[in-house]
Amino acid sequence: MTQEENKIMLDEIASLVSKWKDKEGNLIMILHELQNFYGYVPRPAALELSRALHTPLARIYEVITFYNFFKLEPPGKHIISLCLGTACYLKGSAILLNEIKGLLNVEEGATTKDGLFQLDVVRCLGCCGLAPVIKIDDKVYGKVQKSEVMGILSQYNNHQEESVK
Repeated sequence: MTQEENKIMLDEIASLVSKWKDKEGNLIMILHELQNFYGYVPRPAALELSRALHTPLARIYEVITFYNFFKLEPPGKHIISLCLGTACYLKGSAILLNEIKGLLNVEEGATTKDGLFQLDVVRCLGCCGLAPVIKIDDKVYGKVQKSEVMGILSQYNNHQEESVK
């Protein structure tokens, strides 16, 4: 972390602690705002928050790891949400999952080495009539076939060969 990034982090945490200091549940609210700012909760921010709130670092990590919402790693530039709900599963989403994992060399819940894609498995996207469904960022792809996956992913990558095997 550069000196400038460190200063921004310290200022952000000081501001959040000041905003939430006397409110019940302040730790969760501060963590939410930190995650909104960074996209995840960076370790240096957790350390500084521990100092600023006079709260053990273990308590902060207890909250971060208890709630599924909080992330400890930076998110990918593009978030792939693959539905494994009943309708999608019955229509072949498990096949799509394996295809994405193979093409991107990434596991569920992880980010590709180049930081371009994050693969999340979800239980329902509310598009059962379009099953199987993949959502990338805010765009929904319905009735996806295995043969279409490479083409869909390549829309998000100018250098396909570097990220997609």
